[in-house]
Amino acid sequence: MLLGWTIIVTAVLLMDSIGSGNARDQAKRNQATYETRLNELSDTRDARAAEAVAAQERFNAALRTISEMQSELLASEDRRRELETGIGVIQSTLRRTTKERDTARDEASRLVAKIAGESEETSTAVASAQDIAGTLDFLTAALQTTAVERDDLADEADFAREEMEAIAFERELILDRNDKIFAQLEEAVTVSVAPLDKMFSAAGLPPEQLIETVRRGYSGQGGPLTPLIVSTKGGPLDPDSQRANDILKSLDRVNLYRLAAQKAPFDIPVKSAFRYTSGFGPRWGRMHNGTDFAASHGTPITATADGVVIHAGWQSGYGRLIKIQHEFGIETRYAHLAQIRVSVGQRVSRGDRIGDMGNSGRSTGTHLHYEVRVGGKPVNPMIYIKAANDVF
Repeated sequence: MLLGWTIIVTAVLLMDSIGSGNARDQAKRNQATYETRLNELSDTRDARAAEAVAAQERFNAALRTISEMQSELLASEDRRRELETGIGVIQSTLRRTTKERDTARDEASRLVAKIAGESEETSTAVASAQDIAGTLDFLTAALQTTAVERDDLADEADFAREEMEAIAFERELILDRNDKIFAQLEEAVTVSVAPLDKMFSAAGLPPEQLIETVRRGYSGQGGPLTPLIVSTKGGPLDPDSQRANDILKSLDRVNLYRLAAQKAPFDIPVKSAFRYTSGFGPRWGRMHNGTDFAASHGTPITATADGVVIHAGWQSGYGRLIKIQHEFGIETRYAHLAQIRVSVGQRVSRGDRIGDMGNSGRSTGTHLHYEVRVGGKPVNPMIYIKAANDVF
């Protein structure tokens, strides 16, 4: 019997040791896979953000170019109107001068006839005829000068029209290029916003209410609100400006989401190798209000979101306990710690080390008991962790 009992105990110990080793190896492989995926998604997100920034810079440059071209177009149009007005004045002057010349010729003919019929007034008529001839020569020279000026102005008007047509064509090319830039920006914004909408909805945080809360917290303080394009004439915006406004609003939404993600517990409290030992829900006839993470004694514990420490000390069955108050009425708890590294009133950021894993309080082994409470009621922490895994 002693020999049999020894064999059974040895077999049980060997199986437990093998099972624990496999679990640790599996946890390490899962952690490595998770970190690899997290890094890939982070690189993809940074690349998307860089593309959005570059596209926005190209968009701003295009807007400046369009503004300059519009100014040139307006100046050319003003010049064309001035040339047309000048041509009209010259043509009116030419018609008046032509009429005066014809009148002078008629008068000269009449005087010549009178000279021929009235010999006693010959000398006076000759003098008058010479004066009229001089006037005619002056008017003829003036008409020639006016005709030359008219032709020059007509050439300048033709050149202005050609230049205006070239400017209009270049403007069409710029508008087409801007349309492509707008399309790229709209696609990038859509790709960025949709996963964030899904993440917050999955965590039970209504996106619109969440954005409004963040906006109220930063409005008037130089926060995430982006200045939008407005009409300088007080009228409605043109389609391109309205389209730009919509893109800027979407970028503003992405920025607000980024701020909200830092303030809600979408991170995981244990970054080293660990294993899940107990989930949220009934356990042994009692409600287990959190998720348990098991790892080695002293493993760093980090804050899962920005917040303020409201409790840092011993509390009955929790042992050494840290409570952090976050935005949106969310509170997180970190229990059974070996050491507390923060104090009450201290403001912490997501990823800050706040304590070490231990076995204090009512605990059967080294682990972290992690809770998330919304409005004072416990919710499953994995809702937030899984929702973040789909995005980050």
